[in-house]
Order: sequence, then C-alpha cells, then structure tokens
Amino acid sequence: MSEIKPKGSVVILCAGGPAPGINSVISSVTKIFSANGYRVIGLHEGYKSLVSATPKFMELDFDIADRIFSKGGSVLMMSRYKPKDSEFSVDFFKKYDVKLLVTIGGDDTASTANRLSKFLRSNKIDVSNIHVPKTIDNDLPLPYSQPTFGFNTAREEGVKICNTIYEDARTSGNWFVISAMGREAGHLAYGVGAACHLPMIIIPEMFNKTEITLDKIVRLAVSSIIKRTILGIGYGAIIISEGVFHFLDNSEFEKTGITFPIDEHGHIELNAISKSHVFATLISSELKKTTLRNKVRPNELGYELRCCAPAAFDQYYTTKLGLGVYDLYTRGISGCMITLDNEENSEPLFLEDVEDENGKIQTRLLDINQGDVALIYKDNLHYVTEQDYNTISEITSTPEHYDFNKILNW
Repeated sequence: MSEIKPKGSVVILCAGGPAPGINSVISSVTKIFSANGYRVIGLHEGYKSLVSATPKFMELDFDIADRIFSKGGSVLMMSRYKPKDSEFSVDFFKKYDVKLLVTIGGDDTASTANRLSKFLRSNKIDVSNIHVPKTIDNDLPLPYSQPTFGFNTAREEGVKICNTIYEDARTSGNWFVISAMGREAGHLAYGVGAACHLPMIIIPEMFNKTEITLDKIVRLAVSSIIKRTILGIGYGAIIISEGVFHFLDNSEFEKTGITFPIDEHGHIELNAISKSHVFATLISSELKKTTLRNKVRPNELGYELRCCAPAAFDQYYTTKLGLGVYDLYTRGISGCMITLDNEENSEPLFLEDVEDENGKIQTRLLDINQGDVALIYKDNLHYVTEQDYNTISEITSTPEHYDFNKILNW
C-alpha cells in the first residue's frame, strides 16, 4: 500500500514572550491540519529560525498535540528576533512545500508577518499567512471586548497573587506597590487592580490630558495613601502598569538620582530593572514631604503569569482560534489575524487594515472613557480631592499637590 502524499506543509512559529494557551493553539492547529492530510512543522526560535540557513524545527503530530493542549509554556522555543526585510528568503517555503504559515504572537510578531506576507506576494510565492493574536498585554487591535488569548488567564492568576498581597498589606499594616507587565497599554494592571479593589491603579491611558512624568505617578500613589489614612485605613496596595515607562524620556530617569543600567545604544534597559523597586523608592521619598511614614514594599507582577496552564476560558478560546485557522485557510483567506464574531464564527482581521504608515500593527490601548472603566476610576479608588483639603492639612501643607483630578488635569 503506497504512502499518501501530504497536501503540503503547515508551519507554526511562536514569537515574543510566552502566554497561557500557546500549546492549545499549536495542538488545535496540528490536529485539524494533520487529520486533513497536511504535514505540520513546528519552528523553534520563531523568525530567527525561519530566516536561518539551518532552521530548527520539529514534526508535530496527534500524539504530541494531544499531550500539550492543556499545558502552560510552549512546546516550540520562542524568540523576539525581528528580521529585516533583507533577511527574508523564499528558500524555506519552497524546500518544505509550505502552504500556510501560522504565526502566534503579539503586535511585533504580527507586524513581521505582515511584512513577510508582502514579501512572499511580491515574489509570487503562494503561501497563506494567518496570525493568532497572543499576549497577556491584551493590546492587539481586535474587535471591542475580544481579548488576546492568554490575557484572561494572566489576569486570573494576577488576581490570586494580588489578593494575597493585599491581605499581607492588611495584616502587616504596610503598603505595597505592584508593577504589572503591559508594554504600552494598561489592560493587565487595570484588570487585576479593578478585580482586587486596589485603591490606586496607575496606567498610561489615564494621562490623556497631561504628560506622563514620574513625579505625577508618585503623587498619585501618595494621594491614595493620604486618602486611606484619613479614612482610618493604614494599609493598601497600588498597581502601576510598566507601560508608563515607555512614555518617559531619559531626563525623567536622571531626575530620580537612581543609577539605571544602559544598553549598547545608550538607552535605559527597562527589562533589567525592578520597576516596583524604583516606584517604592520614589514613593517613600515623597512621603517624607508629609507627616506620614508608611512602609512601602515592592512587588513585580508578570513573568510568573506567562507560562501557567491556561484557564478554562483560554483553553476553550484557543481551541476555537486554532480550529478557526483551518476554517479561514479553506476559505482562501490570508494576511490576517483570526478573530471570532459574537456567535464564535471565525472572522479575519486583515493586517493591512490595522497597520500604520510604517507597516507596524497598531496597539490597542484601554479606553479610559469607557463606561465601566470610568466608573472604577470615579467610584472604586481612594484618592485626594478638593473636598479633603481641610481634613489633610495636618498631613501636608500643600494638599492640592496630591489632588487626583488636578494631577491628571481631569
């Protein structure tokens, strides 16, 4: 009996940082395509391997797919390598008879996929590309209320951690400052902070009417500590999105007096520092300008969220996305991110429709004016307002300095 020849190869690559649900996507894509006669290749090290003369990859089949679908991490090694257009080649696609490239990643991965798709079309290479939107940051421009996979699991795990931190704050009478991952967007910090009833949530999007500075961030934090003090609450936790760092120039860091590591390009290496330690140091210093002497403890939130096993939502969601890749492919759709409509049908979001003038996929920020978000900031946080000036006069001689609305120019 002669061996059935595959219809061609489907290549899966993952790039960027890990997120819960990657293995579920790989599993679902592998199962549906291999069942329909395709060879499935998993590329290690993302685009780095794709443009290499010696690519690292593994054959994916049902047995592997069935073992990994509920596990955290990624069976495929990941890389943040972003190839230049000049590094693209048609060789790999021709050699392995590639019919479809499935990319799993965030905005950088999608942007590279967008450039690669254009390169292949210009060279008349008929390879489809479908991108599966992955990131705990939730910052890809998907339809309203549709998350990137991994976000809900990361938020759920983050809530568990922050609930424990908040309980520690109450038990010990301390304040904690938590730095949450998020690149340029504040979805994760906001989602965790709102769920945990944290008294202050600081994200880049709230600075929509004023420039972001470290001084304003610190005064917002102290505003919450002061407000809780006059309410008779001597503890709390403040969550700050690391995204605020992406809007600060080097002069802001120089003002702090803190020595930061510098990379070979002269830029501050934000990934090499504990952002919560920076904030805790600055907040403690600002408190000395008042009569308060609360202890402020730092805590980082991010890496421990990325490789945990997907929660039920993400395990189901990524299964639908993985199977949806096959649906879009059989419909002849390419150059897109896969999304699901309100009835969970697969729908394409074409990358060219969400790219900027440089071909980069745009970032989705949290809408600070959205009804439920505005409600949290209005009614579920603790901060100083003009009505508190007389009450806090014994704590600070400059109460307006810590007025939440004045700091943000709201």
